Amino acid sequence: MSTAVTEEQIEKVVVESLESFGADPEHISREATLEQLDIDSLDLAELAQIVQERFDVELKGADVADVKTVDDAIKLIAASA
Repeated sequence: MSTAVTEEQIEKVVVESLESFGADPEHISREATLEQLDIDSLDLAELAQIVQERFDVELKGADVADVKTVDDAIKLIAASA
């Protein structure tokens, strides 16, 4: 039986991942666009892999393609968890 994943847990993993991809921690917010953070499609693919490992959530390419902001990513993961 899996435990419920909170948006706060997801946000922590997403922010840590974005920082590891080179995004400036001072600019990371839920409203920040991935473009502003210089996050590209390869980073998103890696984020999808991290999410799958941490939360057992598989993100589809078409879903990830619609992600424009940090908040979009968090909400997509939360909805799939």
